[in-house]
Amino acid sequence: MRHLNYNHLLYFHTVAREGSIAKASEVLHITPQTISGQLKLLEESIGAPLFDRVGRGLVLSETGQAVNQYADAIFSLGTELAHWVSHRSSALHDRLNVGIVNSIPKLVAHGVLQVGLELDNPVRMVCREDTLQSLLADLAVHRLDLVLSDRPIPIGFGVKAFNHLLGESPISFYGREDLAAQYSENFPDSLDGAPVLLPMTGSAQRRSLEGWFEEIGVTPEIVAEFDDSALLKAFGEAGAGIFPAPIAIENQLEYTYHVRLIGAAGPLKETYYAISPERVLRQTAVRQITDRARQQLLQLK
Repeated sequence: MRHLNYNHLLYFHTVAREGSIAKASEVLHITPQTISGQLKLLEESIGAPLFDRVGRGLVLSETGQAVNQYADAIFSLGTELAHWVSHRSSALHDRLNVGIVNSIPKLVAHGVLQVGLELDNPVRMVCREDTLQSLLADLAVHRLDLVLSDRPIPIGFGVKAFNHLLGESPISFYGREDLAAQYSENFPDSLDGAPVLLPMTGSAQRRSLEGWFEEIGVTPEIVAEFDDSALLKAFGEAGAGIFPAPIAIENQLEYTYHVRLIGAAGPLKETYYAISPERVLRQTAVRQITDRARQQLLQLK
C-alpha cells in the first residue's frame, strides 16, 4: 500500500468504534452500501480482512486491531491540529505523552510528574503504564515523549534512547500498625516467616530483595505478588502483609495508607530514570520535571 486513503480509514475507524456498519452509517450520514464498499477497498489495499463477523456483529480481526490503533493516533492528532488551527495556540507543544513502568510506585510517579502541571504554561499530560519493553517500543516511534523507569534501557535493546538518572531512594519495609509493632523488633531477622507482599518476579526491586533475603538468611512467606504498586499498598493497608517501598515516599505512605515504617532493607536502593529519545533534553516541561526530581523528590534521606 503506497498511499493511504484517509476517507477509507475514517469509515473503518467509525465502524470499529460504533460496532456495526449500520451505526457508522448513521454517524457519518452516508449509506451502509458506501461504507461496505470503502471497507472492501481498504482491506484489498492492506491485503487482509479487518473484521470478523460474529453473529450479527463485527469484531476486529488481529490486523484490524493493529490498524485501529494507528487510526486512533492519526485522528487524535487530526483533532489536535484542528484545535490548534482554530485557536492559533501552541497546543501541539502543550501535550506531554509519558510512559510509566508499572513497577514504579504511583506516589513516586506523581511526585515526579506533578511539576508539569505547575508550570506557567501547564502541559496536558497523557500517562500510560506498561512494561519497560513496551514503553520503549512506543518511545522509538514517537508515541511517547518520556519514559519513567526504575531501571535503565536493557543492554542490547535495539532502541535509540538515552537514560537520564533522576536519583535513588533507600528501600524500607512498612506495615499496618499491628504488623509494624510485631515485626519491628529484631528486624530484619523478624522477616523470616513473616507475611510479605512483593512486586512480581523479574522486577528490579524483586531481584534486589531476593538477593538480600538470601544474604541475611531469611525466608519470608510470600502472601501475594503484584505488578501494580498501588494495589500492593492497598493490600498492605488492609493488613495482608508487610511490604517494601522507597523511603522517599514514607510520609505519603503513612498518610495515605496508614502504615508505619518497620525497618530499612539493608543497603538496597531503588533507582529512577527518565528515558528520552534525545541525549540532551530540550522540551521545557521535560527539563523542569527532571530537574525538580533530582533536586527534591529523590534526595537521599
